[in-house]
Amino acid sequence: MPLPREVLDLPVIEALEALGQALADHTTAILVAPPGAGKTTVAPLWLLDQPWLGQQRVVMLEPRRLATRAAARRMASLLGEEVGGTVGYQTRDERRIGPTTRIEVVTEGVLTRRLQNDPELAGIGVVIFDEIHERNLPTDVGLALALDARAALRPDLRILAMSATPDTERLLRVLGDAPVATSDGRLHPVDVRWAPMRKGDRVEQAVAALIARALNDETGDLLVFLPGVAEIRRVQQLLANVDLGTNADVPVDVRVDVLPLAGALSLAEQDEALAPSRPGHRRVVLSTDIAESSLTVAGVRVVIDAGLARVPRFDTGTGMTRLTTVSTSRASADQRSGRAGRTEPGVSYRLWSKLEHATRRAHLEAEITQVDLAGLALELAVWGTPADELQFIDPPPARALQQGVQLLQRLGALDTDGRATEVGMRMLSLPLHPRLARMVDGAREHDASLACVIAAALDERDVFRGRPDDLPADLSLRVAAVCGQQRDDRADARDVRRVRERAADLARRARIQFDVDEVRPDHCGRVLALAYPDRVAVRRNQPGSFQLRSGSAAWTRPTDPLADERFVVAADLDGKRDNSRIRIGAALDVDEVIAALADQIETRVLLTWDKDRNDLVERVQTRLGGLLLGERSQRPTPGDHTVTALLDRVRATRLSALPWTSACTALRSRIAYVRLHLDDGWPDWSDAALLSSLDEWLGPYLVRATGSADLDALDPEMLLMAQLPWDARAQLDALVPPTLVTPSGRTVPIDYGRAAPTAAVRVHDLFGLTTHPCVLDGRVRVVLELLSPADRPVQITSDLPGFWAGSWAEVRKEMAGRYPKHQWPIDPSSARPKRLSPKRPDPNNPNSQY
Repeated sequence: MPLPREVLDLPVIEALEALGQALADHTTAILVAPPGAGKTTVAPLWLLDQPWLGQQRVVMLEPRRLATRAAARRMASLLGEEVGGTVGYQTRDERRIGPTTRIEVVTEGVLTRRLQNDPELAGIGVVIFDEIHERNLPTDVGLALALDARAALRPDLRILAMSATPDTERLLRVLGDAPVATSDGRLHPVDVRWAPMRKGDRVEQAVAALIARALNDETGDLLVFLPGVAEIRRVQQLLANVDLGTNADVPVDVRVDVLPLAGALSLAEQDEALAPSRPGHRRVVLSTDIAESSLTVAGVRVVIDAGLARVPRFDTGTGMTRLTTVSTSRASADQRSGRAGRTEPGVSYRLWSKLEHATRRAHLEAEITQVDLAGLALELAVWGTPADELQFIDPPPARALQQGVQLLQRLGALDTDGRATEVGMRMLSLPLHPRLARMVDGAREHDASLACVIAAALDERDVFRGRPDDLPADLSLRVAAVCGQQRDDRADARDVRRVRERAADLARRARIQFDVDEVRPDHCGRVLALAYPDRVAVRRNQPGSFQLRSGSAAWTRPTDPLADERFVVAADLDGKRDNSRIRIGAALDVDEVIAALADQIETRVLLTWDKDRNDLVERVQTRLGGLLLGERSQRPTPGDHTVTALLDRVRATRLSALPWTSACTALRSRIAYVRLHLDDGWPDWSDAALLSSLDEWLGPYLVRATGSADLDALDPEMLLMAQLPWDARAQLDALVPPTLVTPSGRTVPIDYGRAAPTAAVRVHDLFGLTTHPCVLDGRVRVVLELLSPADRPVQITSDLPGFWAGSWAEVRKEMAGRYPKHQWPIDPSSARPKRLSPKRPDPNNPNSQY
């Protein structure tokens, strides 16, 4: 098939002979040709006549749906045919390929699906990766799988990489000794002009001003590159209030049409932006980077480049992806400028300086190093070859890939060994992120149509219009608008139709009977939780303040419809680590959380000491990761766990939780004293020792205990005495008697907790005592604190006979003056003590009888 006459003067023609020889001698080649050289439309047509191709087909990958359709249409037009004849195309949403099609232009993901379904790529002779410099993730995955399939099954499969600005060095790492065919000629020269923004200028204002200037200074249509749809809309608004003017060389009645161009727009809007200007009209096409390559915008000879791009960035710390605006690379700037020279000499304005241009990166980072890799992890699990055995231009980061595997395991797409499950295989068949695919698959029995609507709504641009900060986060409002159940002025009618059509297409692919009338917007939360089980959040104390399952914080405005909900699930977060804003989410109640995530719900039984009750309480908690879904309190049941909790309470209070009596404290002091002086096997009952041995001396008495009442009922003295052998108990009383019996018959306790055993006794009760009281078999004297009849200190002595013989005389005079009614003998040692009356209890002896 000879090439059409109108392409024979395109610069790429000069490289075709070398390209043909390269693919004849090798199975891999690289074609480098500048923008406008014709490689996208000419190379595939020329390959049809190569002997090695025979009757096999050519498959060419394009990075965007718009470029895919445009390239196929252009080639079919050159052949004088309709699309679907010799040339056809296939995108995620559309297929126009007939029985006679030899050239198939497809979006990147289509090739991956074909490889998964047919690794041999039967009937395909060459796969072309167009604009490979863009390094989209599907391109890198498709190339790696194609190389793996060729090595194992199809050694004759040709692979051709094409670009105006390829990173050839990186490509050759995986393509080996692939020859490089080059076309150096440019169709028309482009004058690059530097127009750096002033400090403080907004991009939209600077672009709008430059558009007005270029319309006045230059002829032809304008192609303006902006980072996103939001900037496009703002520039449109600014231009609506500006006199765009006309060039002196064109009629004064020329009108200027301002047209948007973006992948999120409808096919009709895209076609309108690509179509040539009508007579008497000039166009200003405001475009994202969709028009950067593989796409001819007819009539353009002026390019205005804001020098920005919006790219996804995956944060492995938060597990979330957010779009980030970055400066474009030098290669991207060259691609954009090249759009101005496709039909005639052109002009390219750049909103940065020549000096800054030199500091920009040659190429932006490959998407595979910057984005969520859950989809890649699922592809590789189904493909069966580990990532480190595939030839990637840039290997996927290990941590991001592992996070993708972990997410897939939570979603049930992979088993614990990393193999794809039946659920995972079904998920792979849907053109969705694994999260959304799992949601659609998991909602087949209930809310299937709703799941398709949610998936379409989240996978497309937000149907609500307005400042992002002013839009409600509630997904159910968007679903109600899409399904026509509620009118909302914020909903864009065209986007609503697009989402509804996409939902119907997803239902068809998933073999779901789609019925928009069955959609229940109030069920959004339970369905969304299937896709984002890790983003379920519980409200904190303040309206709009939430805690995610992971433990990190999230928020909405206090006035947002979701602000007062107890539980929400977040589908879109701004990705900030410390406190993420919930941009889109849905409410759900605790029963819906449990129903949707039943296999991830756990019940914990916790024994805690309730400070308000001052008692042990058993709390039964229902939890989802770090989220508390519900809790009830009940009386603990006896058992090892209760014993442990009570022992922990005793430890935490340093033994004060036990009902210590003065008798028990005295017993411990006597044991400590005899242990200190004899140290022949007596136990250590110090606080530290008792705390360290709670399990031995206290634990056995708590086997039926359930709380503080059981601790209060204990007799610590009895528990400790139970640790002493019978002979030791008798020996203890002989060595360190607990009391001193006076000649008057009074029983006085001996305090062993002081430096020496001490007894406080009235001096009258000692009359007639001639020897000093001792303990430890007479080795240690008891210190006597002598008291007056009013129990006031009189003297302290460790030698009672010496006191009688010495200072008693002075004490006697003083006491006789104060207490004249009492007897004060001259010689107390020989005086007869007054015996206690048996009818009157001894106040110092609780065991005395009336």
